[in-house]
Amino acid sequence: MRAMDPQLVENARQTLESERARLRLELSEEVEHPRVSHGAQTAASTEVSESQRGQQLREREEAHLVLIEGALRLIEKGAFGFCQTCGKPIAPERLEALPWATDCVDCHSKKRR
Repeated sequence: MRAMDPQLVENARQTLESERARLRLELSEEVEHPRVSHGAQTAASTEVSESQRGQQLREREEAHLVLIEGALRLIEKGAFGFCQTCGKPIAPERLEALPWATDCVDCHSKKRR
C-alpha cells in the first residue's frame, strides 16, 4: 500500500475533527420530548411527529459520529484512504467530499445493490 497524499490526509483530519466536535456538541444537548396535553388532537399529533423526526435525526448523527471516529482511527493507523473491502486507494475526490468514506465507489456501489 502506498501512502496517501499527506496534505489530503491532514485536510481530512481537520474536517473530521471539526465535524466530530460539532456532532458531540449537538448530541450533548438534551432532547425535548413532546408535552402532550388535552388540547387539539392535531397539535398533539404534530408534536409527537416532530419528536420522532428529532429522534431519527439524532440516531443518524450518532451513526455519522461512529463513521467519523472510525476514519480518524484509520488515519492514526496509516490506513486512511484505502478501501476496506478491496484494499485499493479511494479516489481523492471522494475523500474530499466524504472523508469518512471507507469504501471506493465501486465497492460502495456493489454493497448498495
